[in-house]
Amino acid sequence: MTFDLPDSLILNTALSVSGLTDYIRLLLEQDEQLRQVWVTGEVSSANHHRSGLFFTLQDTDSTAGIKCVIWNSQLPKLAQIPVPGEQIIILGSIRVYPQRGEYQLSVWQTLPAGVGLQALRYQQLKNRLLAEGLFDPQKKRSLPIHPQTIAVVTSPTAAAWGDIQKTLKQRYPGLHVLFSPATVQGEQAPESIVKAIERVDWDGRAEVLILSRGGGAVEELACFNDERVVRAVASCSIPVITGIGHQRDESLVDLVADVCVHTPTAAAETVVPAISELYAEHRQRVLALHEVMHGFGENAENKLQALRNRLRRLRLDRQVQQEAQKLVWKRRQLVQVMMGRSHQAKQHLELLRQKLATLDPKAVLQRGYAVVRQENGAIARAASELEVGQDLSIQLGQGEVTVKVMEVKE
Repeated sequence: MTFDLPDSLILNTALSVSGLTDYIRLLLEQDEQLRQVWVTGEVSSANHHRSGLFFTLQDTDSTAGIKCVIWNSQLPKLAQIPVPGEQIIILGSIRVYPQRGEYQLSVWQTLPAGVGLQALRYQQLKNRLLAEGLFDPQKKRSLPIHPQTIAVVTSPTAAAWGDIQKTLKQRYPGLHVLFSPATVQGEQAPESIVKAIERVDWDGRAEVLILSRGGGAVEELACFNDERVVRAVASCSIPVITGIGHQRDESLVDLVADVCVHTPTAAAETVVPAISELYAEHRQRVLALHEVMHGFGENAENKLQALRNRLRRLRLDRQVQQEAQKLVWKRRQLVQVMMGRSHQAKQHLELLRQKLATLDPKAVLQRGYAVVRQENGAIARAASELEVGQDLSIQLGQGEVTVKVMEVKE
């Protein structure tokens, strides 16, 4: 097949290599979809050069591949360094290199694909919550020693609920259990668990809360790594103990809970003591108290006997007898002195009584004398003081008479 075209037309319409390459570069680099594109694939033929890391990202069936570059300045910012054979997700933009007539993906960020992406999200959320202080050991609250009312959040159809009820009944009969049902698997589980915890908080009777599930695959336990559930546990007004699954990695809810155990049964065993163990401990305390009291009594008796022996050695009994005899002698002396002084006082009293009797006017009157008083009560001592016709009062030894002066003789 031949083309009969004029030479002038060919020269006027033909593009240079750089012109064609620039056109392609503009098409690719200015395309909105290609300026920021996510691509997933498997890493192959990775080589680290001075300027950066060069590798090829291809489909798992090797039907297509694209060259990629991560410049050295961007490497420290990556969530994961590409390794041959690993599945990754890349964020980057298409760049055309005219010198080689090639295009490649300039990478900004790499993320693990599949389970690895979940692990990355888990780690990022964990780091953020850790920075907020939600996992601070200083914020952990102690469980009540003898709770009377506890709350349980789990699925009503799960074996975990039956295990918890059985364990609580065996260990602590009479315990009041508040059940707040929740979905613990699937997309609705986080919201359901949050509401169940809020119901317990609103009720206000429970002293401690058990959040539980009977194990499962990693994807089935995803709700316990949900930020909403983690924050609900952190803001719960009462201590929270988790018992989620048997053989698994630690969830974020486990990290924020006040106490974390591995099974629902272990959670029930941790939240209340066993009555049988309490009784055994009580018996041990009673026996220990008896032993202490017996030992105390023996020790006191030994000390008392030692004091008795010491008293015997010191012969204090003889000293006490001597002092008692001295007291008897002192008492006798005191009695004698008091009796002597009392006799002297009686004699002196009698003497004073006799002297007083001699001075008593009445005694004089008894001997036949009389006391003459004028009307004004003054004692008449001389006849010259009296007048004829004046009334006088004469006091005798027995009684008193009134007389009138008939005659005055001086």
